[in-house]
Amino acid sequence: MLHIGNLFTQFPLSPRAPGRAPGHRPEHSHTLPDFLQHVRKLTGLRKEDVYCNLRIPDKFQAAKDDINVVILTGQGIFCIDVKPWRGKVSAHNQKWHVQVKEEDQNCTNTCIEQIEDPIEAIMTKTADLCSNLKRNGVSVHQDRFFPRVIFLSPDCELDEELEKRRELVSHGQIDNFLRSFREGYMAWISDALTPSWLSGHLSYSQMQSVREVLRSLGTWDVVRLNSGELLKGDYQSCQYVALNRQETDTLEFSRLMTLSADSLWALLGHAPQVTIKMYKRGSHGWLGKSLSATTTIPSNTCVIFRISGEETDAKIPANTIRSITLSI
Repeated sequence: MLHIGNLFTQFPLSPRAPGRAPGHRPEHSHTLPDFLQHVRKLTGLRKEDVYCNLRIPDKFQAAKDDINVVILTGQGIFCIDVKPWRGKVSAHNQKWHVQVKEEDQNCTNTCIEQIEDPIEAIMTKTADLCSNLKRNGVSVHQDRFFPRVIFLSPDCELDEELEKRRELVSHGQIDNFLRSFREGYMAWISDALTPSWLSGHLSYSQMQSVREVLRSLGTWDVVRLNSGELLKGDYQSCQYVALNRQETDTLEFSRLMTLSADSLWALLGHAPQVTIKMYKRGSHGWLGKSLSATTTIPSNTCVIFRISGEETDAKIPANTIRSITLSI
């Protein structure tokens, strides 16, 4: 799974990726990786206590919605979804409205997008995480879970009623929110000497058990195309390739890159081919990752991949892929 330490080369992940987020202009740099760097800078938390895009099984062990950021502290478990929205945000029953004004030289256009309640969404995912911990033998009381929705853009304006919701953190409140995670030396000593049932904080053994479960949760598989585009979702299969994802974390694709070379192979009666190198999960020596297997497949073989948010599998030609990173 991805920790904060190795996430920064990733991409802004959201349930709508790679589509357009409500009220979000591409030129804004308010992305999840930016936010995570800010989290590390202001909180001083260890990277093993900050998790990104954890996919939490629901009570039926079926659907897996991701929580953008999970932060583990002695105070409890903070489950955070981040939104890059801009515009005026208001709640209308079970739906929210994001109102954005687009101005040009001649007129001003107002666009209103209706979206699902993000507070309800993060509370549901937080409850699923609590249940998942219990199924794994880790008991953490419900009042030690803190669902939050953070709005990254300074151009996002919450209406008066939403500003009162403790689950919401506006752009102007982000720094104070993150600084609240800093623990002084005396607080650390107090937690070490005071029983958890008396202090109300998580015990060290509880925190270690929670870490073990969080580390076992998957994130998204990531396909990196030769064009540089990144796709998140679930790797399904690839003909001629047999792998155990518990033992393999990366597949690297390589092929003859010139059109003339491919044409020459075709004239000689050979189909162009792609070589796939599979690397062992978690094995990083001083010479780099450990190679577990190598195979060669026809370049027109397709990788079956379910892109996040899509209802059908995509077929991606192997000769367009640079690498695939597999989650647990």
